Amino acid sequence: MELCYAVESHLLKFNKPVKTSRNSFDETTHWIVKIWNKNIPDCIGIGEAAPLPLLSPDFSDNLKLLLEGFLMQCSDNKALEDLDLENFPAIKFALESAFLDLKNGGKQVYINSDYLNGRPILINGLVWMNELDEMLKEGIAKAEAGYGCIKFKVGQFDFDAECRLIEKFRNSKQGKNTIIRLDANGAYKPDEAIEKLKELNRFDIHSIEQPIKAGQWDDMAKICRDSKVSIALDEELIGVKADNRTQLIRHISPQYIVLKPTLLGGFAECEHWISLANKSKVGWWATSALESNIGLNAIAQWVGKYNTNIHQGLGTGLLYKTNFESKSVISEGRLIYKN
Repeated sequence: MELCYAVESHLLKFNKPVKTSRNSFDETTHWIVKIWNKNIPDCIGIGEAAPLPLLSPDFSDNLKLLLEGFLMQCSDNKALEDLDLENFPAIKFALESAFLDLKNGGKQVYINSDYLNGRPILINGLVWMNELDEMLKEGIAKAEAGYGCIKFKVGQFDFDAECRLIEKFRNSKQGKNTIIRLDANGAYKPDEAIEKLKELNRFDIHSIEQPIKAGQWDDMAKICRDSKVSIALDEELIGVKADNRTQLIRHISPQYIVLKPTLLGGFAECEHWISLANKSKVGWWATSALESNIGLNAIAQWVGKYNTNIHQGLGTGLLYKTNFESKSVISEGRLIYKN
């Protein structure tokens, strides 16, 4: 096969700034990879690379050149699995997706799963950081819209004020029976995390993602052992080499891990994490990482392989003012593929 390729950049602007305790985004650049066989030009495989600044190992001003360099190696008949992509997770996700699409006919059908055949995926309603009153309103509105799980970004404001926000939501009519997740993005200090989690436990919290910064394995292990709120590792997984993953899971013993294909290197790498998690009886869910509808579609199809009833984090496509055509709709807290 004589492989041809193209790399296009697209700047997507958010409806409003997307904030965490660590950073804020007004827009993101997405690199769309297109590959095709020279003899079959109408069958085009599409993938997306959208690394995040301050978070993705392969965020770079030279991303297009990097993508084209790896694609040139593939056009010289080097197999994707033979490329040295360990330090380029977003690029690996894009290339893996594009080759899967090409293999399956170039119709943005990446993985044949039950999701494509009509089985919806439960997703959480994500409340990004905003003024606290606005966060409460958004959480209640998402619960009213049918989301059975609401996730709040925390760690930017005074802790007591955030507790009052969560308490108000929990005591509201809409929040009484709703699953509450939190995401601290590493905002808490190790010596204060347990006390804060003890306070948060009063509100029947399902889990909190990354309460302290990544890389503090001993502190995180203690938190996972002593906290009454379940801990989910997120940033902790980024950049961890395959040989060290078993050690991380066993040492920290989290209750959950959060899988983001753009940050972890695509589906094969995420499946390695799932295999390790299953062996240690650690739960997992997948989350999109501000991809456009192209990346979100691929991730949803992959998640659809698994018969899981845990809420996934797959709703970020609605954050953008402009986006690529969506392959899904959201109804009552479920992501549904549009046939």
